Amino acid sequence: MKKHVQTISGQVFLGEELDIVPADLHIEDGIITAIDENQNAPQRWICPALFNAHTHLGDTVAMDCGATGDLVALVTPPHGLKHRLLAQALRTDLIAGMRASMEGMVAGGTSGCADFREGGKAGVTALQEAAGGLPFHPVIFGRDGGELAADGLGISSTRDVNGTDRLVAAARTAGKKIAFHAGERDALDVDAALAYEPDLIIHATHATKKQLRFCADQDIPIAVCPRSNWTLGVTASDKHPPLSLMGELGCTVYFGTDNVMFVSPDILSELAFALVVYKQHPKSLLHAGVAGSALTGSPFFIRKGVRANLFIVDPAGSVVRFSRDPVSSLIKRAHSGQICNNVFNS
Repeated sequence: MKKHVQTISGQVFLGEELDIVPADLHIEDGIITAIDENQNAPQRWICPALFNAHTHLGDTVAMDCGATGDLVALVTPPHGLKHRLLAQALRTDLIAGMRASMEGMVAGGTSGCADFREGGKAGVTALQEAAGGLPFHPVIFGRDGGELAADGLGISSTRDVNGTDRLVAAARTAGKKIAFHAGERDALDVDAALAYEPDLIIHATHATKKQLRFCADQDIPIAVCPRSNWTLGVTASDKHPPLSLMGELGCTVYFGTDNVMFVSPDILSELAFALVVYKQHPKSLLHAGVAGSALTGSPFFIRKGVRANLFIVDPAGSVVRFSRDPVSSLIKRAHSGQICNNVFNS
């Protein structure tokens, strides 16, 4: 069988360091087989694909519904507003909404997400159907029995779910990943979640230094969702989530966008918000915007020997051609209209 071979040239955001190197990328059957420096490479930016480390894509059907209230009234299972709206949604609308959100993420340079999928096995299969044929990899954390048909088990706060021991044990036996919401409105449910040594903690908005140190020592990644936290009123401070402290302690940080009901699933917008509000270094933010792809089993950072998952921005047609710092400009100024090509092989 003839191999599919392509060469892409430009300014490559290389490896986990995201150092910009003028180079030619050689790709065979979706694998980066060589990276050759080329000082004459065009000024196009070749960027690792982004990964949205926490979504609730089903909430697309409840987008901007005008609801008000606190975290419990809006999103806490089983009787939060979102759960009632999901229960009322037609399956066809649910699938169409989730697909539309994924298409938007693809257009914005995102090649996958980690989704908490309500609705049991039927909810999981609806998301799988919605993703069919898209160059997109959803890592699905199921609930209500759906976890055994999914990639993992997604648990709300330990105070919201009964039988956590049983659920986690069954998921572990089946070889599934485990993810918990924890620390979103206070620190009181974090220790209970960490006791299960999960594969992922969502939010940690109010986690203590001791809890974060445990995450760092045990290499438990944290998916932060700042825009959602501000929207839902669980923070109004650049101390929550404690991104600077997470960095100081050596935590593995991912970025997610949480509920499509309130926040667009746009990782570049999430990173731009964090840059302004939390004053983080642009490279650390972009790293976190890509690093969640480790949940797929093959991180999207550009290096030899891995599957090519990248997008290309052509600065020539916009103001970003004047950029002195492409990483900063990618986060602060880039948008889907400037992405001229995606090469997704997840």
